[in-house]
Amino acid sequence: MTSSQRAKEAIEQLKEKNPYYSKYADKIAKAQQTSAEEFLDRIERVVNPIKEGKIQARSYSELLNPKQKLPKESAEIPHKKLTDIMKMELIADKTAEEISQIWIEYHKTKDVLAATLTTSQYQTLTERAKEHPIFLLPLPRSEGFEFIMLQFAANSVHFTPLLAYQVHQENAPECLTLVHYTEMQDKGIILMRGEYDTKVLTAQEAQCLANELQMFYYKTDESKLKLLETFTKRPDEFKHMDLIKEVENIQLG
Repeated sequence: MTSSQRAKEAIEQLKEKNPYYSKYADKIAKAQQTSAEEFLDRIERVVNPIKEGKIQARSYSELLNPKQKLPKESAEIPHKKLTDIMKMELIADKTAEEISQIWIEYHKTKDVLAATLTTSQYQTLTERAKEHPIFLLPLPRSEGFEFIMLQFAANSVHFTPLLAYQVHQENAPECLTLVHYTEMQDKGIILMRGEYDTKVLTAQEAQCLANELQMFYYKTDESKLKLLETFTKRPDEFKHMDLIKEVENIQLG
């Protein structure tokens, strides 16, 4: 059997074994244009994430490769500004509590997430992001869990379905972007806004990912911090089932 024929067979296997295939079919088709051997290697890691009792480490180690370059890249990515989406005079003379109310009310009629953080929460988030700029979050679905990769850059957090990343790498589409606006930091409040792809996520699923980010990046929980450490520093020991156990009690609203 030729590599091309094996690639076609792998696609059929992927359709059968991964319930999220249809969402990323176009991207997967483009990925087929790479060499058949490389494509087959990617598909093998998606279809069979566990081999000989261990997760195929390359699929996770690959996510960690960019972390050495991230600080330099982040410096080149401009911070998103609050003035791009809101008139500053609406909140300039308000208290933190008033700003929070205005921010939430302002986004009620929009298909976005909106929340506020304290400056201490944001400080914890940024400190952990420097140590763990890339991570995975398991998103509860009716068919099970889908893994979503997150990556920090400037004042944003970018979320990408792991399946899409594995088969299309850096060109994979984002499904959610969270931006933390720091313009009101002197009043003790950080404004968060999240835009999501409605073709990939529902509002509840987008909120679930935001909640999981909060659980791992600005709350103190030893078991979750241990998972972050393992993923970043010892990816070969990282077990996705441990990650699922940490969040399996989360229910979508």
